[in-house]
Parts: sequence; structure tokens; C-alpha cells
Amino acid sequence: MLLIGNGRLVTRDASDPFMDNGAVVCDGALIKEVGDFYELKEKYPDAEFVDAKGGVIMPAFINAHEHIYSAMARGLSINGYDPKGFLDILDGMWWTIDRNLDNELTRLSAMATYIDCIKNGCTTIFDHHASFGEISGSLFAIEDAARELSVRTCLCYEISDRDGKEKARASVKENVDFINHVKENEKSGDDMVKAMMGMHASFTISDETMELCMKEKPSDVGCHIHVAEGIYDLHQCLKEHGKRIVDRLYDWGVLGEKTLLAHCIYINPHEMELIKDTDTMVVHNPESNMGNACGCPPTMELCKRGILTGLGTDGYTHDMTESYKVANVLHKHHLCDPNAAWTEVPEMLFEGNAGIAGRYFKTPIGKLKEGYAADVIITDYIPLTPMNASNINSHVLFGMNGRSVVTTICAGKILMKDRELKVTDEEKVLSEVREGAGKLAARING
Repeated sequence: MLLIGNGRLVTRDASDPFMDNGAVVCDGALIKEVGDFYELKEKYPDAEFVDAKGGVIMPAFINAHEHIYSAMARGLSINGYDPKGFLDILDGMWWTIDRNLDNELTRLSAMATYIDCIKNGCTTIFDHHASFGEISGSLFAIEDAARELSVRTCLCYEISDRDGKEKARASVKENVDFINHVKENEKSGDDMVKAMMGMHASFTISDETMELCMKEKPSDVGCHIHVAEGIYDLHQCLKEHGKRIVDRLYDWGVLGEKTLLAHCIYINPHEMELIKDTDTMVVHNPESNMGNACGCPPTMELCKRGILTGLGTDGYTHDMTESYKVANVLHKHHLCDPNAAWTEVPEMLFEGNAGIAGRYFKTPIGKLKEGYAADVIITDYIPLTPMNASNINSHVLFGMNGRSVVTTICAGKILMKDRELKVTDEEKVLSEVREGAGKLAARING
């Protein structure tokens, strides 16, 4: 049993959102009680005490769209890479990387990403994977890393025709094999690893492959797919299929409450209605959209329409507060409205992401509340100005960043304490990652 206390407590529970000196009691993987620090310390004298030292105690973050396979891209220079647009970025950088990944490099990429997530207080990660250098077994390699580091994750493999029909079929099989594997684990009560049917994007998936995807996909899982991230995706769909992207996905039965659409930049009001009517989820990735010069999605309108919308990083960062900051200024700038995004973005991060997780994980996530997952972080942020229930988000937005996190707990297990990883030998693992990154760079540049 853990007692996490002696700090300002942010619960994300509307009935009692903030306590000046609060505590959380974790019994196994779940939260047993939340309340006043001194009262709970007296009530549970034998619990292991985790001291917040006056910092902020809050629920761990959730990332609704990651790309583990991009972990070794940082600083990578690829010969001849000079992108003129988004398609050049995809083929010249990201597809070049994933074509050179084998399962060992994939596992190391997962270790690096999950370690960074832990350091930034993120314990639930929805990943969208691609490694066309070695497809079979790649999701299982990522699962090994997730279980070693004790993080909660939902995985899928990116189905695409870009490297031919054989690899497209192998991608479908990897998804199905992993989905079935997860279902077997669920029989014994496992709730830490989940699976979806991954798809790259409409413009790289033929009707033949789309038919195979939907035929093989179990009915109780959804799809995780990039939608209208670049304008070419829309133009190609109109030209090749005579319809817009969301209409095509609707016609194939892709949409639904278990399906997650990433980006949705070039969609119109009709498509928004389809997304809303089918209760499909959307995830916004502001830094990636800006960095790839793809454009700004109509995210504020999606929120206004009541579409379940979350926040992701697209592998651009593993710091959810960074995505919060960028989304906040992006939509103000784009709409020329200083009042835009004040409520929508934190709702996406703290409520939308929890709602998305709730459609896959049985254990409720995202609040410090009895019966919820014991996913707790402590930051070293001690405010200089008054902090209360009405201004919590402002303190997170302007006062914190991911590396403010000093302690990370997932399912009642301490993953990091006082910035020291407790679940692996960080120095050894990162040495292996550096060696792997060197091999990848050598493969790519010959």
C-alpha cells in the first residue's frame, strides 16, 4: 500500500478537484482513498509513504497518439533528404526509417520512448507502429518493452500498400495476431496492454486491402488511422474513389466508438457530422501538424460539436504539457482569437484522453478517485501565486513542463522516484539504444 501526500492535490474529480494538502492511498493497482494528508497518514500508518515535498500531486498523463518507431530519428541526417512537402517528409524520412527497423531496433525504440514517457509523467500510451523492415512480431517486441517498464499501452500496426501487397497482408496479420494475443491475456484479468487495428491513411490503402482489413478485424476493436493529415490524402481520395476520406471510411465500416482518427485537418462539416453520428474519436497533434506544415485542423469546431477529442504528440515529443502549450497558442493564432482554446485544450488532455482510454481499458483512468487506476505523478512545481480549483489548468499551462515530474506511479507501482527510474537500468538501456541508433543510421546511409 502506498500513501502519496504532503502536497497540493489535483484530482480531476469535479466533486472535489483540489486540496491544499492532500493525499492518495493506493492499494495494489487501484486508488483506495483520497483525502486530507494528515487524516490519511494517521489512518494508514503502515503504508509506504511517498513524500510530495510540497509539490503537486495529480493523475498521470495519457498520450492518445504516439509513434515509437520514430525514437531514433532525433538528429538523424539522411543523404539526399530535402523535402518540398509532406509526402517528401513521409517517404524521405519516416518511411525510410521504418523500412530499416528490425524487431530488436523496434524494441529499443519502445524502451527509449516509454522511458521518456515515464520521465514526463505519461503512463498510458496509444501507439501507432510501423516497421516494414520486419513486420511479424514487431507489436510483441513493443509489448515486451511496455511490460518491462510497467506502463499501460494500446498498440497497433500501420497497414499500408506503400511497400506492396505482400507486406500489406503481413501487416493485417500482425494486427490480428496481436489482437488475439491480447484477448487471451484479458481472460486472466490483464488490463495493461490493449490492441487496435492499425491503418496508415486512406491514400496508401487500396480498396482490396481495405476489404481485407475489415474482413479480418474482430468486431470488438476499432481502427487507429491517420485522416486528412495532408491535403494530398483528400485530393487522392476524391480522384481515386470519388468521395471524401471520412465518407470512404464510413462506407467501409471503419468509423465507430472504438475507432480513433488522428489529425483530421482537411475535413468539412459533413464529415464532422459523420464522425459525431458514429461516435468516432479524434486525436489532435499540434506540434506535428505545424512541424510538417500540414495546416491547422478545425479542432475547436470538433470540440464544439461534442466529438470525443483527445491530445497526442505523434512522436514529436513525449511531453503532454508541451502539446498542451502548443495547442493553446496554435488555435489562438489560427483563429486570431485570444479567447480560443482556454477550455477546449485542457478538456482534450484531461477529459478527452481519459475518455479515449476508457473505451479500451476496463480500469477507469484519469482521476485521483476511489476505484480508479493508481496512476499518479508528483511534480516539483510549487506555485508563486495562489492555486485553487479555479486556476489549476493555468498553473499546469504556464508553470509546469514534463520534466517538472519527479515521481511517476502506474497501477500502484513506482516507476520513477525523485527522478530515478526504478524499473530498469536506465544507463544500460540507453547505451543499447545509442548503439542501435548508430546501426540504423549506418543502414540508412549505407
